Amino acid sequence: MTGPLPTHTLVLNASHEPLSVVPLRRAFTLVEAGKADLIESAGVLRSPSRTFDAPAVVRLARYVHVPYRRSTHAVRRVVLARDAYLCQYCGRGSRSLTVDHVVPRSRGGDTTWENVVAACVPCNRRKGARLPSEAGMRLLHRPLIPSRALLLCRGIRAIPTTWEPYLSPAR
Repeated sequence: MTGPLPTHTLVLNASHEPLSVVPLRRAFTLVEAGKADLIESAGVLRSPSRTFDAPAVVRLARYVHVPYRRSTHAVRRVVLARDAYLCQYCGRGSRSLTVDHVVPRSRGGDTTWENVVAACVPCNRRKGARLPSEAGMRLLHRPLIPSRALLLCRGIRAIPTTWEPYLSPAR
């Protein structure tokens, strides 16, 4: 592999279900301690005397029971990633995206996945405390609850291609 190493590693449970995303250094430590097995490599890590595979995907050696969580509250980073870093009113990408409540909080709207969207500052100001229809605006996409994969990978702009087979819903 050429280019810089990824900074994060996908961790799978012993049952091969996606569990979390950890920094590369933590994943390397898990593999070297025998607590995880290397599934996919992202290149090579070098020390003065040895070379090691840089983990892209690891599987825990022992199964970890994770209590079922019904839902996760809306988080700004995940809302922006879900909406592909585009304003959901005008479709432009911007460095200064905000999170807008489709039904304003002043009108009883809640901070739920189905009521928040990414919006650029001009569109957010234009809409104000009105409904999109009152402001003469339309949503490009209906806001939905993000996939489990997107929730696992929050904070990571681009999901590496080596992770995709392990994040697919068919697993």
